[in-house]
Amino acid sequence: MSQEFNLCLEHGKIKKFTPGPRLAGKELKSARQDLDASSKSYGDKDFKWCIIQSYYSMFHSARALLYSAGYREKSHFCLMEAVKVLFVENGKLDLFLLESLAEAKNLREAADYYGDFSELNSRKLLKRAEAFLEAVEKIINSPAPA
Repeated sequence: MSQEFNLCLEHGKIKKFTPGPRLAGKELKSARQDLDASSKSYGDKDFKWCIIQSYYSMFHSARALLYSAGYREKSHFCLMEAVKVLFVENGKLDLFLLESLAEAKNLREAADYYGDFSELNSRKLLKRAEAFLEAVEKIINSPAPA
């Protein structure tokens, strides 16, 4: 495990969460709703909201992964650290998707706090949010090894 992940555990930013596995589906549903809203916002040329909703779709997808592993987060940074340790390092999730989540967080903050957004970034993030959700659904819905 990474030093950052261990620090997240030590500071209570990542905690064991026994109800997590049964709540992962709720998070996937939230991710899907945010993705659908993002797609609608893009169609309406509301690029700021498309970016924000795409990020939150990815956030809820990542949270579903964490829940499926029996953890919960108290920090967006620690959520990404946990996904890296629990799913990227063992090859279950592509590193590019985790990097996309980090980029989405930055783009969401720029759009939300500074009014800095574009059609290009909203289209890119929408596609990445779709890929992220699809990958997470495959991981969560795949049968556990015997």
